This record gives sequence, C-alpha cells and structure tokens, in this order.
Amino acid sequence: MVKVLFVCMGNICRSPTAHGVFRHLVEQNQLTDHIEIDSAGTHAYHVGNPPDSRSAATALERGIDLSDLRARQVTVDDFATYDYVIAMDRENHGNLMRLCPENYRERIHMFMDFADDWSNAEVPDPYYGGDSGFDRVFDMVESASVGLLAQIQK
Repeated sequence: MVKVLFVCMGNICRSPTAHGVFRHLVEQNQLTDHIEIDSAGTHAYHVGNPPDSRSAATALERGIDLSDLRARQVTVDDFATYDYVIAMDRENHGNLMRLCPENYRERIHMFMDFADDWSNAEVPDPYYGGDSGFDRVFDMVESASVGLLAQIQK
C-alpha cells in the first residue's frame, strides 16, 4: 500500500481539492486497494471543518465530491506513515521540513513537480482571491495528480 498525504496551510482549499481529485483518479484506475490518500494542514486554523465552500463547489462542478473531508493538522507521526507528503507551496514545504524527522525528509515533495504541463512551482492559495482562482487550482491539481499517479505506478 502506497500512502499519500496532501498538505497546504489550513487544509480547506488546496489539499482537500488534491485529496478529492487524486482519490477520484485512483478510483478510476481501480487502485483503491493499493493507494491510500489523506490531506492535512500545517496550521490548526480549521481543524474539524469541511473544505471551503468555494473549493467544494468547484470540485463538485467537475464531478468530485469533497463533502466527507474534514481539516486536520499534520503530525510528526505522518512522516512515518505516508510515503509521499505533498506540499502545495514552498512555505508549507519549509514548515514540513522543519517538523519532519531527518530520516523521512525524502518523502516530502512539491506537488507541481509532478505536473508536466505547468511552469508553476507552487499551487497558489485561492482563499483570498476570486472564484477563478479555485478553477485554476483545480486545473493545476488535476495535472499534478496525473503525474503523481504515473510516478507511483513506476
């Protein structure tokens, strides 16, 4: 079983979107018995809350249901549990590196490193922007998810 954890700051926009999109992709490829997926935030701002309504609406418009997801904060134990700890941006990558025991640091990755058709290094936080930011994040997440699944399948 390969375990994947998607991480952003509050676990209500980017990482739950990645969680839902990647879960859908794994289901489509009939790999649910082989890949486990979760998401978390580096901060505890929204622990226990559902995804941001704009993230959930954008995902639902594209056939992805995020309603079962709830925000949680990353723990030190996550680094031993998950094979891939995927950061949405450099700031959260740095937060993860500081929290992570040294012997698990190779498990931390930038999500957009798996996207072949985007030049962006980071998935931007759409929280304070307009609705179009949520569409853009979804597109980026979708692309990186395809690349991540291909990497795992190798």
